[in-house]
Formats: sequence, C-alpha cells, structure tokens
Amino acid sequence: MKTDITNKEGSSINNNEYNEAKNDIDKLVDSFFSLFSVKKGTKADLSAIFELFISEGLIVKSSSINPEIYNLQQFIEPREKMFNDGILSDFKEEELFEKTEIFGNIAHRLSVYKKSGFMNGQIFENRGIKTLQFVKTSCGWKISSVAWDDERDGFKINYKDIF
Repeated sequence: MKTDITNKEGSSINNNEYNEAKNDIDKLVDSFFSLFSVKKGTKADLSAIFELFISEGLIVKSSSINPEIYNLQQFIEPREKMFNDGILSDFKEEELFEKTEIFGNIAHRLSVYKKSGFMNGQIFENRGIKTLQFVKTSCGWKISSVAWDDERDGFKINYKDIF
C-alpha cells in the first residue's frame, strides 16, 4: 500500500487545479510502474512508455559515480530483451511513498519504490528512490525525465529526511 505524502503548500495553483493535476500525475506514475511489472511467461511490450513521456524524455540510472543516460528507445530495448528472453522474470516495481509538488505547468515527484523478481533464476528484492519531472502539455501531463538510485552498501534511504 502506497503512502501519499503530498506537500501542496506554496503551490501556485488553486486546490481544484492542484487536485486534478495530482490525480493525473498519480495515474501517470502508476502506469509507469505498471509498465515494468511483467509476469513470468508474459511477453513484454514497453512501447507504451512513448505515451507517458514527452518525445525527448530522458531516463537516468544513477547507481554509480558514472550515471547511465538513456533516451526512451535506448532504455526499453535491453529491458524488453531481458524480459522476453527470461533473464528477468516475475519483475514488479511498486511505489511505496511519494511526495509531489506542482507549480503551474511543471511538477516533480520523489518516489520511494521497491522492486522484486528473478534475475537469471535468482530471486532479488531491493528498494530505491526515483525523481520524476513532469510538464503539462496540450495532451495532458507527461513525464519529461526520471532518474533513480537503488539502495546498496553505503546508501540507504532515510525516509525521515525526505518526507
């Protein structure tokens, strides 16, 4: 069960606009996480990512001193292959906590999540944090970028500092 820790103090939009934007962003983020939750034996098709992002969207893995920066196509190709070849199976990502701030036509969200599944037949589970940026377009809210880091030796998420 996800905990919503939303801070709308200082928002530059009224409550109705805020609530509508927040609802749209929640749905967008749920779709993003669901996209990468693939059951064993299910063929992965991650092309829906193009509907969630602006066309120039970026995804950044920051789990080391050398970040890996992807455009959308570069990001989904190896992941579809891992899912469809059975290297990564029964994979699930879910948001645990989030903090969303909305200012006019831009927004950002800190999202603590957990992921689990089987990699090369070995079960794994981990948690991480994502930062997502959003822009409001003529087609509604879209993700413009995502960056994430996973917990590891030397890096544990201190929830009290974030939320």
